[in-house]
Amino acid sequence: MRSVLAAAHSMTVVTDGLHTEVRHLDDSDPLGRLHLHAADAAPAGAPGPAVRLEFTDVAPTPVRDRVRARVTILGHLLTPYAQDPDETTCVAFHQAVLETAEGRVYVGLEELEAAAPDPVAPFEAGMLTHLLDGHPELVTLLLRLVRPQPAASAATGAAAGVLRALPLALDRHGITLRLEERRGHRDAVLPFPSPLTDVEQSGAQIQALLSKARRLSHRNTLPA
Repeated sequence: MRSVLAAAHSMTVVTDGLHTEVRHLDDSDPLGRLHLHAADAAPAGAPGPAVRLEFTDVAPTPVRDRVRARVTILGHLLTPYAQDPDETTCVAFHQAVLETAEGRVYVGLEELEAAAPDPVAPFEAGMLTHLLDGHPELVTLLLRLVRPQPAASAATGAAAGVLRALPLALDRHGITLRLEERRGHRDAVLPFPSPLTDVEQSGAQIQALLSKARRLSHRNTLPA
């Protein structure tokens, strides 16, 4: 959830029945512009209007089913919502919800504030689009690491059941490829040798995956 927020470029603010689309968050974590307060710490008296803050995590590459996750923060406004990026909005926090293909998870305020975003999250979109647009042959090479391996065509040696493979996600743990088939798709996680603690380590870890894939390629070309 913190990673989705750290990478968000837009959000939808719903209050008093009105939907406001907020775009261009200036590459800053929205929680820097929203002060979340525990509900029991809110001033006495009638609560402010209910507010719902919605964030959608969309894959930066043109994969099928591009929505990877949705984050919703529910609460009540303690101060009027400020659209000016230099101002902040105070919200009495009620609940945060993370929705993914695996299901729905509810997160409390202490857990949300204590969590740190993935170090790759703010840079993921640029890194994946650069990989796909600038080095598509490396995506094909990374397919060698997928287990179980897609069935290969006897005529071409290419993956027979896979129409295309695209990078779907990149985080501290590795790269995820989406394998699109005629009927549906499946995701393959290629783990790094060790989790990243800083985005600067990503180059060496990606090179380690590519080196492993090249070794497998050479092995597959040796005569029986």
